Amino acid sequence: MLAVIGIVVIFPLLVVLTTSLKPASEVKLSQFSLLPHVWQFRNYVVAMSAGKWGRYFFNSAFVTVISVVGSLFFNSLAGYSFSRLQFKGRQALFIFFLIGVMVPPQSLLIPQFIIMHNMPLAGRNNLFGHGGTGFINTYWALILPQLSGSFGIFLCRQFYLNFPWALDDAGRIDGAGALMRYLRIFLPMSGPVLATLTVLKTVYVWNDFFYPLIMTNSQDMQTVQLALYAFHGQFGVEWELLMAATLVTIVPVLVVFVSMQRYFVQGIANQGIKG
Repeated sequence: MLAVIGIVVIFPLLVVLTTSLKPASEVKLSQFSLLPHVWQFRNYVVAMSAGKWGRYFFNSAFVTVISVVGSLFFNSLAGYSFSRLQFKGRQALFIFFLIGVMVPPQSLLIPQFIIMHNMPLAGRNNLFGHGGTGFINTYWALILPQLSGSFGIFLCRQFYLNFPWALDDAGRIDGAGALMRYLRIFLPMSGPVLATLTVLKTVYVWNDFFYPLIMTNSQDMQTVQLALYAFHGQFGVEWELLMAATLVTIVPVLVVFVSMQRYFVQGIANQGIKG
């Protein structure tokens, strides 16, 4: 069963790989052939030469790294607050946050665009957010909405609920406040949930197409996903170049996944030993 599922998952990636190594004449043939008759590795060079790919990779990497780091901090801090701190209206506020999980992200795009565009004192805007472009076509517009999210808060809250309350009592006895208990006790033991959140957030931000498409309007601010669309011409798609560029853009995500998977398993093992 697992072998069959593995073949179903791997086969499309295999088609992408073989298509990236075919000349354009073979790609346009009506008869499908998995392996190319002529292996053309030059497609990768041509694809990476068709645009400012160094700039595109920098944009995607910068936005992804800042978004992931900020998301790990804010989501874990909010999850810790909802799970370990007692304050008035905690449950009602948490339910309010959960609404974000139920709402499609596409429906929030227009309100987010309006907020970014009308940001006061940004992009030649006045104090009331008028007269300029605000954060549109800047890194701020791509990063700020990604710094936290309902799903990340929910994930961290559920993780911190599993810790015994004796840890909080021990921290209070040692004179540690709420923030110090988070930094010294809970955050060092958050390896599994932070690794999971890192993988999910990295894949989401790196592969996001629609949001950067709306928030940016210049080539210098394009991410790799927007750059891939350049291979869609007026009269057709350069499939061999598109597949070659797609495989190159997958590599950073694979590196993050493989590295975080190791820490994820190690974190689970350490938690089991401590338990």
